[in-house]
Amino acid sequence: MADIVALVLPFFGLILIGYVSGKVADHSAGALGWLNFFVIYVTLPALFFKLVSRTPIEELTRVDFIAAALASTYTIFVLVFAIGRYIRGNTVAECTVQALAGCYGNIGYMGPGLALLAFGEKAAVPVALVFCFENAAHFIAAPALMAFAGGDRRPLLHLALDVARKIVTHPFIIATLVGFVAAAFAFEPPVALQRLIDYLAQAAAPCALFAMGVTLALRPLKRIPVEIGYIVPIKLVLHPILVYVVLSFVGNFDPLWLYTAILLASLPTATNVFVIGQQYGVWQERASATILITTVISVFSVSALLFAIKSGVLPPDLFP
Repeated sequence: MADIVALVLPFFGLILIGYVSGKVADHSAGALGWLNFFVIYVTLPALFFKLVSRTPIEELTRVDFIAAALASTYTIFVLVFAIGRYIRGNTVAECTVQALAGCYGNIGYMGPGLALLAFGEKAAVPVALVFCFENAAHFIAAPALMAFAGGDRRPLLHLALDVARKIVTHPFIIATLVGFVAAAFAFEPPVALQRLIDYLAQAAAPCALFAMGVTLALRPLKRIPVEIGYIVPIKLVLHPILVYVVLSFVGNFDPLWLYTAILLASLPTATNVFVIGQQYGVWQERASATILITTVISVFSVSALLFAIKSGVLPPDLFP
């Protein structure tokens, strides 16, 4: 248990330090802009490139792993959407943001740092695969459903081009694709460039987690939405369980890959869900509350999951 505390405490401690700093310092959300830019466009891309480029190319083309992880995540999406639509009677636009809150984990800011701390650098490949393909799916699902709901009235061609642009220009995805190419050709950067990439990669997790904490502090909890009652257990409990069952059923994956996918599924709601809600003017305050509440609860739920993995309570395959 002491090993789990030693692993999790520094990680969530960085979020807490950022949160306290955001509460204490008299700065607006705009003051965080350059740090967010540094994290999103510089340090995390450097981390993804560094780790993917060092991976054998055959490990980067596991279609079965990608398909199983996506199927699990979008089963959760459909479940939350259906609850919101057919039980709660919400609009399609509201259900879309709710569904993203239930399936879109913080796999960008929290995923790489926590997975690498927990499982080492070999976790980088499943992290990169899950991140790239799930983010691409989210970037497609959100605008498509918002257009169907009438919240996005752009012509279909313009909408499709905008979705494609967001996917191909996302810095994490670009870095991962460049890493794929480097791995395929066994490219090794010159020593000076490699050292620069290493320095930037080392800064990724601390800066990302601190920025996340500040962001949470600048979005105070104004109301607790009713939907929290089912979104929180679905996101933090059902999502990782479903990933565990589906990946175990689909194939005999490396235990590290399976555990990494489960860990990513267990992460709290991504801050991008608030951004999407804000973009379309739908479920904004409640999305912010969901992010804050799932992040706080995940301190305990993620710790419990890591304890189960490290202690051997969670077998690496349900269907050996």
